[in-house]
Amino acid sequence: MDNIIEIKNVTYKYTDEDKTVAAVNRVSLNIERGSFTVILGHNGSGKSTLAKLLNGLNKPTEGEVIVDGINTKDEKYELEIKRRVGMVFQNPDNQLIASVVEEDVAFGPENLGIEPQEIRKRVDDALKSVGMYEFRKSAPHKLSGGQKQRVAIAGIIAMTPSCIVLDEPTAMLDPKGRSEIINTLIHLNKDKKITVILITHYMEEAETADRVIVMNDGEIIDDGTPKTVFKNVKRLKEVGLDVPQTTELLYALNQNGFKVDTNVISVEDTAAAIAAALEDKKD
Repeated sequence: MDNIIEIKNVTYKYTDEDKTVAAVNRVSLNIERGSFTVILGHNGSGKSTLAKLLNGLNKPTEGEVIVDGINTKDEKYELEIKRRVGMVFQNPDNQLIASVVEEDVAFGPENLGIEPQEIRKRVDDALKSVGMYEFRKSAPHKLSGGQKQRVAIAGIIAMTPSCIVLDEPTAMLDPKGRSEIINTLIHLNKDKKITVILITHYMEEAETADRVIVMNDGEIIDDGTPKTVFKNVKRLKEVGLDVPQTTELLYALNQNGFKVDTNVISVEDTAAAIAAALEDKKD
């Protein structure tokens, strides 16, 4: 297995009003290259702290984070680590700095000292990959929230990362904007082979992931495919998380004596499972 990120017994502590708090506590996990991983957790669960550990924004208090064989504590490679693992944050307005979209996307490669001709190609390719090429001459402030976030993602892509970590990138967006971002991430992962790590509290955003990790109080409490993680409805609710509406429906039906297959998530599969259960009931 080819792992792009290895997290080895990592703890991250900070001081809050003279108390030491472990925001991440003895976490170990590997992120496979080319995978789409979603990290879930309520506010204060440690998921955003973990996100910042993945590209060296936070340095572990204990343990190690290894990116492509490089220890994030090695200051000589700080810029290289951030190039390999790009970060996209919640508020796109905080990431867009230029007055024209294509200039904003060019900012990262320029800082890396890339040749102008190569920058031009990277900017065009990045904007096309997020469906924003036609807006390359636009002013960012005139774009919708979803469009701004796609430009922010393009700015990271132009730096040719192997992995993108997104810390609640849809939290400030409407449903249309959220859908735009998730579709963009699926495209980047499946077609461009970029490793995607998505931090979110929207359960529906995890449905198409390869892997779902659930955090609570700085620790990993579940790790598996979406189907296996979401089947544990009671456990998720105990740590303050919801489940996808389809899972909620099937769970409620089973609780009320209507035996239906719960090993599905999509709307289409849920409808088929209910139809099959109705047929069985007739027999």
